[in-house]
Amino acid sequence: MQERLSRRSAFGHRRIVCQISRNRIPVLVVAIVILCVPVLSIQPPDTAYLQSFEKWKSELVDDLKQNWLVLAGLFWLKPGANMFGSGSDNAIVLPSGPAHAGVFKLEGDAVSVELEKGTQAKIDGQSVVQAKLQADVTGKPTVIEMGSLRMYVIQRGSRVGIRLKDLNSEAARNYAEPTFFPLDMTYRVTGTFVPSDGKKTVDVPNVLGDVTPTPIAGEVHFKLNGQDLTLTALSGDPAKGLSFVMGDLTGKTETYPGGRFLDTDPVVDGKVVVDFNRAYNPPCAVTPYATCPLAPKENRLPVAISAGEKYDRAHAHH
Repeated sequence: MQERLSRRSAFGHRRIVCQISRNRIPVLVVAIVILCVPVLSIQPPDTAYLQSFEKWKSELVDDLKQNWLVLAGLFWLKPGANMFGSGSDNAIVLPSGPAHAGVFKLEGDAVSVELEKGTQAKIDGQSVVQAKLQADVTGKPTVIEMGSLRMYVIQRGSRVGIRLKDLNSEAARNYAEPTFFPLDMTYRVTGTFVPSDGKKTVDVPNVLGDVTPTPIAGEVHFKLNGQDLTLTALSGDPAKGLSFVMGDLTGKTETYPGGRFLDTDPVVDGKVVVDFNRAYNPPCAVTPYATCPLAPKENRLPVAISAGEKYDRAHAHH
């Protein structure tokens, strides 16, 4: 016997198909087993939204290929001299170039470089053999160019390292498009933005195990499938848009377990559109050489957000 029931659950409208089977047993006791399978209806986008989404996804892929899939190494410096080159006896072994290209010197948190005689390289476009290097936290890191390789200093907490890029990266050339859940306008909601007083911080972990108290821009309160939820914006100018690192229950099986990134359009009259279809993976999903933030506990949503980018666990990096 089959029958169809329709009801409103805590997560909105669901059509539930129930199959009821009765089995006679020798003692004439009737056992009823009810198997219920929820069927969620998807709200597809219109043509204009679809075109906008495809443009956004194309820009996302371009950013990955230009900035993240070209990463070829991350080397944490030790105090003093750190030799680099393609020879295996270096502290920093490069995939190409001279066997002994030069040395990075770390004193405190200051880094300088001295190139070996004959090394064909440029530092910030200049043909010099030694220089003090600015780190990425300054917003204008000093870049060393050596053939297809690019190197610059990064600072993460107390760590100071050299990030290596290879513009001839096979990973960038062979990258397939990211996989997304089917577009569903149910996951595009309008929330209320409550700005921060400038004093509140949240503890944001990263893949290195560091935890950084981070000032917040504010909170967004919204309703999704009938449930009241809140996300904390970790950065952003409300007049330009907010940024989140958020996680949800799909992180157990279908999406990046450390959480996904999500950006919004500008806040208008205290309201902001939160579009989970545009939730995307951090760079750590495609490279082991990134140092991504993870979703703080404030942004671990107790629901499954079946929207946005998925994650291939077969090729996990972090």
